[in-house]
Amino acid sequence: MSARPSASPPARAPRLLLLSLLLLGTVPGPHPGSAFYLPGLAPVNFCTEEKKSDECKAEIELFVNRLDSVESVLPYEYTAFDFCQASEGKRPSENLGQVLFGERIEPSPYKFTFNKVETCKLVCTKTYHTDKAEDKQKLDFLKKSMLLNYQHHWIVDNMPVTWCYDVEDGQRFCNPGFPIGCYITDKGHAKDACVISSEFHERDTFYIFNHVDIKIHYHVVETGSMGARLVAAKLEPKSFKHTHIDKPDCSGPPMDISNKASGEIKIAYTYSISFEEQKNIRWASRWDYILESMPHTHIQWFSIMNSLVIVLFLSGMVAMIMLRTLHKDIARYNQMDSTEDAQEEFGWKLVHGDIFRPPRKGMLLSVFLGSGTQILIMTFVTLFFACLGFLSPANRGALMTCAVVLWVLLGTPAGYVAARFYKSFGGEKWKTNVLLTSFLCPGIVFADFFIMNLILWGEGSSAAIPFGTLVAILALWFCISVPLTFIGAYFGFKKNAIEHPVRTNQIPRQIPEQSFYTKPLPGIIMGGILPFGCIFIQLFFILNSIWSHQMYYMFGFLFLVFIILVITCSEATILLCYFHLCAEDYHWQWRSFLTSGFTAVYFLIYAIHYFFSKLQITGTASTILYFGYTMIMVLIFFLFTGTIGFFACFWFVTKIYSVVKVD
Repeated sequence: MSARPSASPPARAPRLLLLSLLLLGTVPGPHPGSAFYLPGLAPVNFCTEEKKSDECKAEIELFVNRLDSVESVLPYEYTAFDFCQASEGKRPSENLGQVLFGERIEPSPYKFTFNKVETCKLVCTKTYHTDKAEDKQKLDFLKKSMLLNYQHHWIVDNMPVTWCYDVEDGQRFCNPGFPIGCYITDKGHAKDACVISSEFHERDTFYIFNHVDIKIHYHVVETGSMGARLVAAKLEPKSFKHTHIDKPDCSGPPMDISNKASGEIKIAYTYSISFEEQKNIRWASRWDYILESMPHTHIQWFSIMNSLVIVLFLSGMVAMIMLRTLHKDIARYNQMDSTEDAQEEFGWKLVHGDIFRPPRKGMLLSVFLGSGTQILIMTFVTLFFACLGFLSPANRGALMTCAVVLWVLLGTPAGYVAARFYKSFGGEKWKTNVLLTSFLCPGIVFADFFIMNLILWGEGSSAAIPFGTLVAILALWFCISVPLTFIGAYFGFKKNAIEHPVRTNQIPRQIPEQSFYTKPLPGIIMGGILPFGCIFIQLFFILNSIWSHQMYYMFGFLFLVFIILVITCSEATILLCYFHLCAEDYHWQWRSFLTSGFTAVYFLIYAIHYFFSKLQITGTASTILYFGYTMIMVLIFFLFTGTIGFFACFWFVTKIYSVVKVD
């Protein structure tokens, strides 16, 4: 079980917790209990059958989401399994982010009336004849999903229905999903959820959780007339082999399906529901109990402190170079009057005639810079909105939708930056430049994404994107993003080329023999270590939320880490750039891009380590999908960090050569 001890209880450190929550964007303001919760989400009021009105509903609907597993990357829709299906009912509309993440929310056959207690109510009965091929196939799929520990995800009033259980140190972990069932191996070893009861002991047997005890917690609205609001929905999965299927009493041994079983197998699905009033939990803070049991906040503080130490160390180094060394250099260069002194120039001033010489492969660099700028602005705006609470877990799919829409709309800055730099590198083929900016990096991402989608489609997974959505994504790209890139490029080429503070000599200067440390490769490899050191703890939580299906809500921390990453990439690149200029090596453009971009290589190494050490993913399709999606993240991260490094170094070089007197 992927249970983890929860964060320290709020009673121990109220101030730290409040500060954490403010940083996380989960407290909506000075009054955590105020009715305002999240922009765009209004509370729903419930009341008993007798008091129902337009403002107050009596029926509580339960929706089912796709089922997923930590051991497989392939999620499946609820309807792919042979569970009880809803007779009718419309599916809630899904946004682009939900479709891209493979969420498929559907109505369920479980219907409740507010404050009406039900005990052991039958939903449906499924019968399997093992000699019938179709029945055997359904049963085998059910067994396979229990073996891989697939989890149900149910939703009541936009809240996940959670299964809370005790883990080590007396902490309580609330899992926003619960397993279909579990398996006892032929050696008698209990897998996954089978450890919860000693009744699960038969060897080579599956136990299906065919009964759920649901408890809905509600908070009565102060005005009284408004009814109640749901603040939590918790359940406990159980297994019963109902003796009288027509009149189940929820007692007796668990529902076992032996691997060797033959003949007729009947599974009756039942539920019990009870209601409990909670006076001290407000609707606005109803997610807190799930978030508090999620991975620990104090590790986040440790990670921020760790990153800040790196930033302070780097800032100190950069400040020392800027203020002491550079200041001395500039003063000394500017005091040289006689030609004899000028003959003895040394260090970075020597290369002033070559520092702005256009780099090799300037076309590719300018295209990368355009795409990197697009990603940089998109990340900043998305995280900023997430910090304000617009993109919390309650707004399903909002994060992905926001990122995709922003990326599409940010074609103009991409085209503009690519065109400006391409022109300053002396490029003439502006049409090729615009087309490459529009299609190269997005094309690579789309091609990878399309191949992954074909695999998902072949496996029948719910994460496979419908053809209509693919067409919609292509339409967004070709009809909005590409024209915007052309507009940006038009303005970029129309402007005069970037004016450099020093002239470039006609004959390139010979670069002296470099020592090991000032050669390109060692510098690039060293440059990526520090930025990666700032983010790797945060990276663990992000990968957990993607692959281990844990909720990610720490956008305040992520925004801080983003700012720290930008500063670290800039400072590490400036530092190495200065050392290379002092060694009279003036090829800084590609090197500055690759120095901070190399952080993405460390990200890839970490993702490989995470795959082998933390995940229990099995199967070829799942492995290909993991690395396919990882490559998309690595490419985006490479462009993003590389662009930061280039801009920092460009600013630094322009600054230092503009204050030196050059004959």
